[in-house]
Amino acid sequence: MSAVWHASRAAVRRRRLQTAVIGLVVFASTVAIVVALGLLEAASAPFDRAFAQQRGAHVVASFDRAGVSDAQLAATARRPGVEAAAGPFAQAVITLPDTDTDTDTDTGTGTGTGTGAAGQGSGTPAGPRTVTGPLTVVGRAGPGGPVDRVRLLTGRWATRPGEIVLHAQGAERDLGTVISVPGGPELTVVGWASSLSRSARGWVSPDQIAALHPATTQMLYRFTGPSSSTDRRIEKALASATADLPASPLASQSYLTIKRDVGRTASAYVPFLLAFGVLGLVVAVLIVANVVSGAVVAGLRHIGVLKALGFTPNQVVSVYLVMVLVPGAVGCVTGTVLGGVAAQPLLKNVFMGIGTQDLAVGISPWVYGVTLLGMPVLVGLAALVPALRAHRLSAARAISAGSAPRAGRGRRVQRALAGTRLPRPVSLGLGLPFARPGRTALTLAAVVLGVTTVTLATGLSSTMAAYGEAAQRVGYVHTVVHVGKPRFGEPAPKQGDAGTEALLRSLPGTVHVTADAWIDVNLAGYTETVGCQFFRGDSGTLGETVARGRWLEGPGEVVAPPAFLSKRGLDVGDRVTFTLGGGKASATIVGESMAGMPDQLQSNWETLTAFAPDREANQYEIRLAPGTDVGAYHAAVRAADPGLYPVALSETNSDAVIIIGSASALTVLLATVAALGVFNTVLLNTRERRRDLGTLKSLGMTPRQVSVMVVASMAALGAVGGLLGIPAGIGAYGLIMPAMTDAAGVSLPASMTDVWHAPVLALLALTGVVIAALGALVPARSAARLTIAKVLHNE
Repeated sequence: MSAVWHASRAAVRRRRLQTAVIGLVVFASTVAIVVALGLLEAASAPFDRAFAQQRGAHVVASFDRAGVSDAQLAATARRPGVEAAAGPFAQAVITLPDTDTDTDTDTGTGTGTGTGAAGQGSGTPAGPRTVTGPLTVVGRAGPGGPVDRVRLLTGRWATRPGEIVLHAQGAERDLGTVISVPGGPELTVVGWASSLSRSARGWVSPDQIAALHPATTQMLYRFTGPSSSTDRRIEKALASATADLPASPLASQSYLTIKRDVGRTASAYVPFLLAFGVLGLVVAVLIVANVVSGAVVAGLRHIGVLKALGFTPNQVVSVYLVMVLVPGAVGCVTGTVLGGVAAQPLLKNVFMGIGTQDLAVGISPWVYGVTLLGMPVLVGLAALVPALRAHRLSAARAISAGSAPRAGRGRRVQRALAGTRLPRPVSLGLGLPFARPGRTALTLAAVVLGVTTVTLATGLSSTMAAYGEAAQRVGYVHTVVHVGKPRFGEPAPKQGDAGTEALLRSLPGTVHVTADAWIDVNLAGYTETVGCQFFRGDSGTLGETVARGRWLEGPGEVVAPPAFLSKRGLDVGDRVTFTLGGGKASATIVGESMAGMPDQLQSNWETLTAFAPDREANQYEIRLAPGTDVGAYHAAVRAADPGLYPVALSETNSDAVIIIGSASALTVLLATVAALGVFNTVLLNTRERRRDLGTLKSLGMTPRQVSVMVVASMAALGAVGGLLGIPAGIGAYGLIMPAMTDAAGVSLPASMTDVWHAPVLALLALTGVVIAALGALVPARSAARLTIAKVLHNE
């Protein structure tokens, strides 16, 4: 073993460039794989761990108290297939007035289009949100129990009348705030808690809930075994558990819906990161096989010497495997470390602001373990096949064999090219790849994958750039003016809603003004609140927001994001009913927006006035005239009314920037790896043909002609690789882009996915040539500098 190690170490020192190539390609592939596997795991595993720890409810079901008794509901816990149940709990929906209490709800102040892979609000909040709108409150004696063990973040549980615990989405909050329930008691906030099952937004003691006039009863179920693995099975399990009841549930919420909400953004990144990771792996395998094959061919005499010195065939194979595994292991370790570091900010962005304080988000040890063990194994397998060629060679045959290709290989092609009108260096270069068809095939495959990567990244970047501009409404909204909130120490506007809108329209530079009212409402039959943005005024600020159906045209209409529709099994044309306090209004879903949070809707002012006629706008979206200075406009707004707070709208979408940046970085990385594969091939070819190069120079070929010949040999492969890689990249885009949008709950219009135009394809066709030329340039210049004496002095 010592002899094998010494021989391998000597081989690594002799082939420093090839060693560096192996290390770099393994490094690049490992980075992509670690990030992709980390996000894949983060999309579900943290939720699963926390859900199991808290004994989360597979289903949260609500029943009409008038139709089903508590005794009948308690009996469902003993039905076949029910593992555990909690309840019955009396449930009420209350509407809280504006108070100084603040919490992060599922919706946020924004400009209404929704941004990001998960559709997070795109506007800039003016300050903390208040607990307003409908609030689902449950009467529950304690946070524990067999199902849905609520996690108390701060304070204590509500045990007496006059106390309430509120659901928090992230940080701990101040305690002691008193909130008044219209027509009901005053409640003091004594604790903040979190339910991963999202079973309620507030909890009171069972003695208190009667004063809130509960109309429904809540049951929490966990089902046995595979009954909870899919939506269909959960529906069947719930139907079986409630089969003997006199009435069906009014509404039910599956934990799979919450799991998809939590992992939606992470799931959106996974398809394209996995694609880049797989492409990187395949390129790495091809280049490692090419490097080892070239090392075997170039070192035939060395193999013969080793065997003559007593090395067994297995030891010779071991020399080549160790020669590859040493740089491969270094590349794998450094790539794993850097991949883990690179994944952290991505994970932070993915799970930001979606209420995941219960989740320990990070890369699990198994990701590092699989990568650290799997990559060297893959590299070793890639090197094994060409290394076995050294195993089969006898010592005498290896010593007597020359390193140059056997006579006759490629000669017929070169003679045919010599009869063309191409310059002689070009014709000679075009014939060189045919001398080593196996090596040429591996190099061509690497170039094809490089072009595929560039094509895929181009399509993704074009679509995401268009989506980012549409989501941020670039060119449609320049600034958002928020209304001051006295409860946060801000002065109120000098005049009412109508007066403020008139003031903004009168300012120089204003072209369009749209008034927004962001209100949390309740949907009849559902326990969770829904954020709705009600519009009034100009439509010139809206931009391209509808992917299917149409925009709002009259009262009683609503536009919903795809995640909202899929979460509740709704579609364009269905009707929903809003409730807020004692008001109620129905609306028809007339369009599907591009994106948005799963609990965010858009509607018009007429719909709002049907059930909340006294509501006023809390922000105004402004479109300015071309050339208007945004900073000067903000100063004019503040001077006209100190109770208005203008905020410039960002023109960048964070998730679009991350996807474009990640795709660009990985593309540069993998294109560089493909170029390194070309570099290795040209290096091997020039070393094998040193005698031919010396002969050509002695016949009068100039250094520039030598460079042209060597680059032309790879440029032809690049052109072929471009023609083959573009269709592969377009096909990959056609698979990955829908997977990303489906996972993210995004619906894109056809104009954003129609990115393959003639100018783009023409530029992509040159990608293969560029990759090949860049990879061949350095060894071509090295070959051009060879002197005749240096090449032929041993002949």
